[in-house]
Amino acid sequence: MDVTVRYRRRPGLPWREEPEAAREALAELEAGRDASGEGTLLVVERGRITELNILGGEIWKLCDGSLDVAGIVEALLPRFEVGREELSADVREFLADLLARGWVVPS
Repeated sequence: MDVTVRYRRRPGLPWREEPEAAREALAELEAGRDASGEGTLLVVERGRITELNILGGEIWKLCDGSLDVAGIVEALLPRFEVGREELSADVREFLADLLARGWVVPS
């Protein structure tokens, strides 16, 4: 994946944050526990609801066309206790999935 590409969410695709779930997931992370299964953001497509975990939700919110892939990684690094290479791989993998679903488009 080209890390200089900027992605934006597909216009008209409904989504919403779940603030309470996000607070709970962050509390889990701060306590050193795994929060990857906590849905913190919902995306609705064709009547189907998909929950994104805390990292997926944060990546999703940054897909506004203002940051390239490398910029998304840089924005997330201070918020998650993970190495740059691991985070970069996770971001690229997640964006590839969003792109394959048609949920994000290059801007």
